[in-house]
Amino acid sequence: MDSVFQRQTFDDIFEYYRPKASVKVARELVISIVDHTIGLESQPHIGQLEELLIDRPESFRYLVWRHYKIIYWINETKGRIDISHVFDTRQNPDKLRQKK
Repeated sequence: MDSVFQRQTFDDIFEYYRPKASVKVARELVISIVDHTIGLESQPHIGQLEELLIDRPESFRYLVWRHYKIIYWINETKGRIDISHVFDTRQNPDKLRQKK
């Protein structure tokens, strides 16, 4: 099973950290988040169900890496895992509910 990432999510993370830290730190952060998802291809159900998104038609799950929730769902029709959000848990959880 392949993984598909929302490119905009990673671009946003990179652009946020680039001026605050450096290009190198921003790039390493994005790469680390992506690397943390590698096991999903063989064990897609490893993540816990995301209770804040339980009302959505997709069954969203998440992995935690540092202070990020990597939110994904298993797209059985396309045979892939869709990474839909990378949510900074230092934010108000209501912001996660508002994401489309």
